[in-house]
Amino acid sequence: MHYLDHAATSPMTSPVINAMDAAFRVVGNPSSVHSAGRTARRLVEEAREAVAAAVGCHPAEVVFTSGGTEADNLAIKGLWLQQQARHPHRSRLLVSSVEHHAVLDSANWMAAGEGALLEQIPVDEFGVLRMDALSAMIERDPASVALISVMWANNEVGSLQPLAEVVALAAQYGIPVHSDAVQVIGAVPVDFRASGLAAMTVSAHKCGGPMGIGALVLQRDVTPIPVLHGGGQERDIRSGTIPMPLIVGMAAAFEGAVAELDSHCARISSLRDDLVARVLALEVGAALRGHPTRRLPGNAHFTFSGCEGDALLMLMDAGGVQVSTGSACSAGIPQASHVLLAMGLDAATARGALRFSLGRTSTMADVDAVVGLLPEVVERARKAGMINR
Repeated sequence: MHYLDHAATSPMTSPVINAMDAAFRVVGNPSSVHSAGRTARRLVEEAREAVAAAVGCHPAEVVFTSGGTEADNLAIKGLWLQQQARHPHRSRLLVSSVEHHAVLDSANWMAAGEGALLEQIPVDEFGVLRMDALSAMIERDPASVALISVMWANNEVGSLQPLAEVVALAAQYGIPVHSDAVQVIGAVPVDFRASGLAAMTVSAHKCGGPMGIGALVLQRDVTPIPVLHGGGQERDIRSGTIPMPLIVGMAAAFEGAVAELDSHCARISSLRDDLVARVLALEVGAALRGHPTRRLPGNAHFTFSGCEGDALLMLMDAGGVQVSTGSACSAGIPQASHVLLAMGLDAATARGALRFSLGRTSTMADVDAVVGLLPEVVERARKAGMINR
């Protein structure tokens, strides 16, 4: 099998597995005060320091969560509620139109139930946020903006967002900015302190770590209102028993990803470029989506005219290549990706999407397999679409 869906999850690395194996053998709740608890707590705090070093923040700024989705929920809901409590006139919530559903659905929930005034920031044809539009939205009434959320890189088409420009613009008006950075650890350099962000979401399983663990990185003076209540672990911001072995695994993954960043990115971006060139050279009606150069090193996202992405995916899988459509499927009915629609594609074109995402286990054999399989897959998918119509 050729696994090309690293943007969904990446295989755990050997150092991560070994670190977690040792951690699972340690008995003790990190919140307990006896010696076993203190041993577990020491492992957690050492891991927190490692994660902080990897993302360029102080250890106290790392709040562990169950993953990126929880961290996004905590950021959007908790920070908006915090702003409302301090500044009731700040009710507007600005998020890019291509955010992950963990951000978009949280924002929609706040709009429906808490009175947030949600506005989606438009993007260009590459899925890159339009700074002119954001500037106009802010300047219309800057004192009413509670929070801006813009992802570091898009999880579907791979485009990097102009985050430094967003933060600089927001800083002029004292508006906090949150960024979903789940896709970028080990893919681009990350320095939370230098970024000027108020909050940043990260997750372990996109860079060789375990599923079920992530973090919301928060400036020390930023205190979102909790969305989970209980024992008050994690700065009284996120309650719940601290999953020490998962945190140890996350730290090992982040350390490895950052240490290998330059060599890893050079290798997979070369593979990605080869894949893109060879797919576009095939006569299969492929179009590359996302920014042609300012994109994640392992991301290659295409649409194929006259095809349904779900049919392409299943045929690729049957041929031994595992990829993603990047779109949702509800009740068995294919739906176009909200990201591609926001980029201006029509629904029929957007439904014909495939995302190839490369990672540490990717090789030229994977690229060869894709190129060798695609012509037959596209032909069959296109015929199936014609029959269904």
